Amino acid sequence: MLTRRTLGRTGLEVSSLGLGCMGMSHAYGEPDDVESIATIHRAIELGCTFFDTAEVYGPYTNEELLGRALKDRRDSVQIATKFGFVIGEGLFAGADSRPAHIREVVEASLRRLQTDRIDLLYQHRVDPAVPIEDVAGTVRDLIAEGKVLHFGLSEAGAGTIRRAHAVQPVAALQSEYSIWERNLDDEILPLLAELGIGLVPFSPLGRGFLTGTARRAEDYPADDFRAKGDPRLQGENFDANLRIAELVRAIAAPHGATAGQVALAWLLQIRDDVVPIPGTKRRRYLEENLGADQLVLSAEDVARLDAALRDHAVSGDRYGSAALAMVDR
Repeated sequence: MLTRRTLGRTGLEVSSLGLGCMGMSHAYGEPDDVESIATIHRAIELGCTFFDTAEVYGPYTNEELLGRALKDRRDSVQIATKFGFVIGEGLFAGADSRPAHIREVVEASLRRLQTDRIDLLYQHRVDPAVPIEDVAGTVRDLIAEGKVLHFGLSEAGAGTIRRAHAVQPVAALQSEYSIWERNLDDEILPLLAELGIGLVPFSPLGRGFLTGTARRAEDYPADDFRAKGDPRLQGENFDANLRIAELVRAIAAPHGATAGQVALAWLLQIRDDVVPIPGTKRRRYLEENLGADQLVLSAEDVARLDAALRDHAVSGDRYGSAALAMVDR
């Protein structure tokens, strides 16, 4: 069974590893609801109780899937979902964190999730048109009403985090962070420690690259996010980044572990309020990922990984230009 961790000073207790559910319905190939629900149920059996979704995944269908899977297990799990986008004709159409819209999204999410409360509600991306104080104040009111239990931010910048936290304590920041994506090191991680905010890293396996299973962008189907949305898998970037993946595999071998387990264990050893959410829709990958909870890396292992990033900088941005414009605001 997985160990337990507490996200931030607000007291949200979750499993040490969560399950990112986006790929079950969105962005990573054809859905397989039967296997996805079996994966969710297997996660619970193994002590993974923290499930991450959003209205925009699908859109809507991922929350519906999670609602079906968890309806008779609700009291033993923690559900995180997100607001903050305009969804027009099934497509993303901009940011919207107006207080009235937040309330509309929460009511719709509660229905789709078949629940009476959301354990952790994130603003999915910062909306520059709406003061973060208004956003945090709206979530504060939803917490007072019992519809939401904890407040989170995603990919927010330091100033926004401080301002939001002053209105409603933030339990967790969900942002991309991994062995090869270290954008939080200099400013955000010290701020989270200062304010007592947990970190929920998404894409902790580098969208599969750190496991050694990723393919070149052109080898993915056109409807897979990695085909166009991840520059690190494209052309010369892919070849250059192989050196990092090879080192992770080399460190895994003496432990009898997989490269993915090393990538997750590295995150778990940063602080005791870091909870990665690797995504999968297959039980066999879930079971492999959760094995990272028992893997302890040596100080030498960690030093080798850090040195690799100094010697072989990651090639390519983590997003295309449009998506990058929406982070760190």
